[in-house]
Amino acid sequence: MRRFALAITLVAGGTVVSAQNWPSFRGPNASGVADGKPTAVKWNAPAGENVAWKAPVDGVAVSSPIVWGDRVFVSTAISSDPKQVIRTGQYGDVEPVADASKHTWHLIAIDKATGKVVWDKVAHEGVPKTKRHPKSSQASATPVTDGTHVIVSFGSEGLFAFDFSGKQLWKKDLGVLNSGWFFDPDYEWGIGSSPIIYKNMVIVQCDIQKGSFLAAFDVTTGQPVWRTAREEIPSWSTPAIFEHDGRAELVTQATTFIRGYDPSNGKELWRLGGNSEITIPTPIIGPGLVIVTNGYRGVQPIYAIKPGASGDITLKGDQTTNDSIAWSTNRGGPYIPTPIIYGDLLYILAINGVLAAYDVRTGQRVYQERVEGGGSFSASPVAADGKLYLTSEDGDIFVVKAGPAYELLAKNAMGQVIMATPAISSGVIILRGLKDVFAIGPRS
Repeated sequence: MRRFALAITLVAGGTVVSAQNWPSFRGPNASGVADGKPTAVKWNAPAGENVAWKAPVDGVAVSSPIVWGDRVFVSTAISSDPKQVIRTGQYGDVEPVADASKHTWHLIAIDKATGKVVWDKVAHEGVPKTKRHPKSSQASATPVTDGTHVIVSFGSEGLFAFDFSGKQLWKKDLGVLNSGWFFDPDYEWGIGSSPIIYKNMVIVQCDIQKGSFLAAFDVTTGQPVWRTAREEIPSWSTPAIFEHDGRAELVTQATTFIRGYDPSNGKELWRLGGNSEITIPTPIIGPGLVIVTNGYRGVQPIYAIKPGASGDITLKGDQTTNDSIAWSTNRGGPYIPTPIIYGDLLYILAINGVLAAYDVRTGQRVYQERVEGGGSFSASPVAADGKLYLTSEDGDIFVVKAGPAYELLAKNAMGQVIMATPAISSGVIILRGLKDVFAIGPRS
């Protein structure tokens, strides 16, 4: 088995999280915030200035790292064809990448203090069962952990569970997950939704060309807990849990409806129509609200949904609010990056580098500015220490001061393509490029 000398340090999530764990895509409930210690403004990656670690990682993968305790977990997919790459930028053609070469799908555990590989397990070997989008990979879903189990989805290749020693605990065949262009099933783009853990269940959102579903499995045994059919075309959004006044809602978004479910049994609680044709960003939790956004051409909605909704809460006619929706707009939603709530502001980053800030409680726009020299953005923003970190596909990290006025503090070039969302913990910023993993900040 091939080993990888990954250089990754501690990452953490949430506003202030005990043990500084970052257990899932963009931290707990995808918050993307890791306050508590100062973080770097400027660094020089080629010169190694302010770079704690840099190490190569093989494969083509856009999944993000997660951390629990003294372990960092990363997934990757390695093709036997060394010419496989990712195509960056903004383009209209949607031809998928058809790579029929043999792949190996890996889950890797790293000591977060030293960057040394603790174990490297091959979850699956074979030829991919679906094609992929040229911006994506065969390892796009971010792993998730509860501190005992590590769950990783490789889409059509299966859902896998490992313990912290690297022992595979169980595997589930989810079927062939053909997520692609709804106008033509031959345009297979691969999955994007990451698994989440709620209590003793791992939950997956599988919106595909035919037979979409939401499913929960026992995190310890892999046994099915519930499965709910969904009348949906393909989507790439990761679900989120919205807890308020003792009620938990599993919030999913897709083209036909944004929906809330009871996470204990998969029963639908509410639905909201009026969405983009292609849905990617993850719902995020705000102050007594869940924010759901999308930015594909046509309608580009932002919805601020109140807790406790029931039934069909779709807005009528020119409505922008109702009993279940605090505020909304049909323009301004992002196409790929998930927004972030930091302080009292909701920040939305468009794929073309336009950054907008809104009052999260009222929806009033505070500012809208284009990030200078930004190019295209697929990674989601993260925040810490009063700063936003915006990562372009070209590998430039733009540091923006958080607050009601736009102020660019620095632009830091990493020298390679970056599609994955960064992680931040204890003042260290983890950046995963297509060739190397970087830890920005002081050495431990």
